[in-house]
Amino acid sequence: MDTTPLGVPRPQTRPMPAPAPKVTVTRVAAARSRELTTAAARRVRAASRADGAGESGLTQLLWVNALHMAGDAMIAVSLAGTLFFAATTDAQRGNVALYLLVTMAPFALLAPVIGPALDRLQRGRRWALAVSLGGRAVLALVMARHFDDLWLYPAALGVLVLSKAHNVLRAAVVPRVLPGAMSLTSANARLSVFGLVTAGVAGGLGAGVAALIGFDWELWATAAVFLAGAVLTVRLPRHVDVPAGEEPADVLSTTEIPVPGRRRRVTPHVVLALRANAALRGLGGFLTIFAAFLVQATFADGWSATLALGALAAAAGLGSFTGTAVGSRLHSAAPDRLVLHAASAAAVVTVLAAVFYGFGMAVLVAGVSAVANALGKVSLDAIIQREVPESLRASAFARSETVLQLAWVAGGALGIALPPTGWIGFTVAAALLVLAVGLILWSLYRSRPAPGTTGAPDAPTTPVGPSWS
Repeated sequence: MDTTPLGVPRPQTRPMPAPAPKVTVTRVAAARSRELTTAAARRVRAASRADGAGESGLTQLLWVNALHMAGDAMIAVSLAGTLFFAATTDAQRGNVALYLLVTMAPFALLAPVIGPALDRLQRGRRWALAVSLGGRAVLALVMARHFDDLWLYPAALGVLVLSKAHNVLRAAVVPRVLPGAMSLTSANARLSVFGLVTAGVAGGLGAGVAALIGFDWELWATAAVFLAGAVLTVRLPRHVDVPAGEEPADVLSTTEIPVPGRRRRVTPHVVLALRANAALRGLGGFLTIFAAFLVQATFADGWSATLALGALAAAAGLGSFTGTAVGSRLHSAAPDRLVLHAASAAAVVTVLAAVFYGFGMAVLVAGVSAVANALGKVSLDAIIQREVPESLRASAFARSETVLQLAWVAGGALGIALPPTGWIGFTVAAALLVLAVGLILWSLYRSRPAPGTTGAPDAPTTPVGPSWS
């Protein structure tokens, strides 16, 4: 005990408490931001695991798909900067045309091979998904080293082919991780919503990184995103690799000609819905390429061109998100009618844009086309779930996804072939879209049973759901 010289104990002094940190607007804002971020993260995690998704493995696939779409968005940013905006107007058209030729044409040739190969790949799809992501990580590094020379094109080819193969594989895997309390429509809608949000965020961050420190660093970050997705893919549940008696399906023909050992055909409902979706996906590919050239030809000032592209991208992104969210909640709507109405609405607004062309109409077409694409895809998922037996469902999803990817390629090629004149582009697009919808309606008219009959003698015994009419 401490004492004075006279032996009197000294009074104990307590240490002064540290002054409380001064409350400032910045500190309050930072604390509130942390609270909101934490709450948002909890809600996102809860949403990803809802309805049994956490137990079935759908949650893990959801985040794999989110990283896949984030990486693709960052690849798109790098290609836009190296192939499009970094060149003169004439060179831009040549660069993008060369990019489509080098990347899309081989995939179009490989598409008939990919489907049968995936039908045989009943086991090991978890590792095939991981290879598609890991391969794109390696190719992103190659693009980082060669983003200003011709080696960029074969690397971009590999990235695109692996991306399309990933989409097809994912479509085949979804039924294997589907919770019992969830429909395929809801599962695919949830995958799309999470993927769109992640792609939007990643695309914005990638553009910022490219603007600040260069496209090579942006591609390094892209490789890291793909690598993280590959690691997460390996951790998918083992039952992803269990085929459970799956069989190959034919989604292109409406006539039933049974041949032993060949793919089994699905009902006309699936085929016609796929054709309507292919028309919508082709319009999406056309708008993606044509609108970019249209902006370059219409707006001379760089800032106004940036705002115009931003308006188109915002309309397309908001339309995709809205269509997916609305479509996943239309449980009482007949998907057959919905997909036809979506294609018809897109055709009508495209015709209006051709007649009353203005850049505002182009933005409107981008938004309506995105909504129609999302509604059409949700409807197609519902029709496949309703019409296709479980043993054929994974193959039907994989093959339909391949057809839709090729339709986007055809639309993009059309966008390059046409001159960047608004009324010309939208007139051609409207004519083709009206023709496609007309052919679908004609097919429906021809397939109607004659008065006094109940249908064709060889009609499928499985329930076909609501009528198209």
